[in-house]
Amino acid sequence: MRKFLLFFIIIAVGVIFIFRLFYLQVYTPQTHDLYEDNAIRKVFDYPKRGFVFDRNGELLVSNQPSYDVMFIPREVKPLDTLEFCELLKINKDQFIEIYNKAHRYSPWLPSVFIPHLSKEDYAALQEKMRKFEGFYIQKRSIRYYQTTIGANVLGDIGEVNNAIIEKQPYYKMGDLIGKQGIELSYEQTLRGVKGIKFIQKDRFNRDIGPYKNGIYDTLPKPGEDITITIDATLQAYGELLMQNKHGGIIAIEPGTGEILTMVSTPTYNPNLLVGRQRSANFSKLYNDSISKPLYDRGLQAMYPPGSPFKILNALIGLQEGVVTTEDRFSCNHGYSYGGRKMGCHGHPSPLAMNGGIYNSCNAYFANVYRRIIDKFKDPAIGMDIWSNHVKSFGLGNYLNNDLSVGQPGKIPNSQTYDQLYGKNRWGSTYNLSNAIGQGEVLTTPIQLANMVAAIGNRGYYYTPHIIKKIEGETIDPKYTTPNHTTIDKQYFEPIVQGMFDVYNYGTAAAVQIPGIEICGKTGTAENFTKINGVKTQLTDHSIFVAFAPKDNPKIAIAVFVENGYWGSRFAGRIASLMIEKYIKGYITRTDMEDWILTHSLENEYAKPYSGEPFGINGATTLQVIPLDESLRSKKPDSITKQ
Repeated sequence: MRKFLLFFIIIAVGVIFIFRLFYLQVYTPQTHDLYEDNAIRKVFDYPKRGFVFDRNGELLVSNQPSYDVMFIPREVKPLDTLEFCELLKINKDQFIEIYNKAHRYSPWLPSVFIPHLSKEDYAALQEKMRKFEGFYIQKRSIRYYQTTIGANVLGDIGEVNNAIIEKQPYYKMGDLIGKQGIELSYEQTLRGVKGIKFIQKDRFNRDIGPYKNGIYDTLPKPGEDITITIDATLQAYGELLMQNKHGGIIAIEPGTGEILTMVSTPTYNPNLLVGRQRSANFSKLYNDSISKPLYDRGLQAMYPPGSPFKILNALIGLQEGVVTTEDRFSCNHGYSYGGRKMGCHGHPSPLAMNGGIYNSCNAYFANVYRRIIDKFKDPAIGMDIWSNHVKSFGLGNYLNNDLSVGQPGKIPNSQTYDQLYGKNRWGSTYNLSNAIGQGEVLTTPIQLANMVAAIGNRGYYYTPHIIKKIEGETIDPKYTTPNHTTIDKQYFEPIVQGMFDVYNYGTAAAVQIPGIEICGKTGTAENFTKINGVKTQLTDHSIFVAFAPKDNPKIAIAVFVENGYWGSRFAGRIASLMIEKYIKGYITRTDMEDWILTHSLENEYAKPYSGEPFGINGATTLQVIPLDESLRSKKPDSITKQ
């Protein structure tokens, strides 16, 4: 029996191999993986990225040709490194670093050696490519931003990293992906789908033609064009008014929730993040610790809302039945409580609700707030009711929009103060600053713009969004479905009248616009920072919210100007000019426009840095957009509404 053992083993192994090969070739459901076959070279055909248009059809983003130097590390043969580096305008150390990084990623797969060659560099290199085995040129499209505005809106594209590749296998090393703004939010819509060609190689690693006559090759599918809600003319004007100032402007069309403008300053030219200099320029922008041009203040900056928040407390007071429009409260330059005093500026006293709004009386709203919280024996109940009313206006959350970045803000509830002071150990006087938009309340400019849009609509809002149309697709229904607040419609009219009287008799009387009924509210928020570990008060922030016209509003706006003194000084002027620009298409208050364009706040922003000039301490203010004189006011007969 032993003499047959070896024979049986050989026969058994042979049968196993035969059955395994038969199974793999006939019955296995898995096809030959062309992507893993080293005898086949994969050449991707990149689609054209979709164009981006503004709401009026103005082309904002298109494409331009670019040439990437690609290579497969294991196929690189000895070459004249110095000549190659000279052609690519790099040094030998950079050559070694790029090669080693790609080799670690995969010696078999293509990697980008140098991206985005110019036409001139491509022409010089193409003549000598035959000398550099393992390298080849891949043509693709990169972005061309046909504007200098809206960098925070449009965003940019850049190379994928390993983390993205692991999460999204569609992308390969060297592929481009949206990094910020619209490019990120609508990446899958804009990018299209890559095509691919499979090239058969012989045993000498030479290309011998399409694999199986190209039956597995695919054509690229171009990205879809999109139209965004931004009004490019209004965006440009907003950036002009905000030059030499830090802050944000968000304007929304109340009837649709479409974002008309989304200004964040300081800003930069979006074309800085295109081409071979993208990485260097991005580093300069990222390391600018003073201007922070990559930080979208309209979406990410959380500020105390200040006095605009008072109008919410008025609405909640009416809804909860703790105050009427005729109830009057006295103000002796403030509101005294518990041995402390909340100060207020001089104005007539006592005041009913209308006067309380247009005079922005702190004492009036302190009384209203206390009545709301103290309505129940347990202040925690009153606090949670108050908090839920506030949140129904979109405050304290991300708004579920289609923007690439954002912050939720902060709206406190009973749990907030239970953690601070202990359960049943606090009352309305412990958080009285909430009455005037200070304390634990934080909001972003887009949240305040949405809040004032809801007031202009008398109780509802549409989720703010930036997409208006996608070629061949429908918009998500969540952007066309109204969100209702917890305040009944009848309580909005006295608040709207109070905001209208802010312009007629109150704190915004000096920034009226002829022929437009604007409802607004000024705000001044305290501003603190730490300098050498010490809490230090800086110049107050200037805040303004408004909508216009009074009935059936076409625009709702929130303006934040950091260190801008008080509400009507900077933010009020800017908001009024933006409203006039949008509704009329031209500016009549040229005196106000000239004042804004000639007043800078750069010295204010230098204060936290020991008096050093603006823009130093290692910060680089990289191409702050210059004044565009064509955006200044023009005669009515020489300009039309876009």
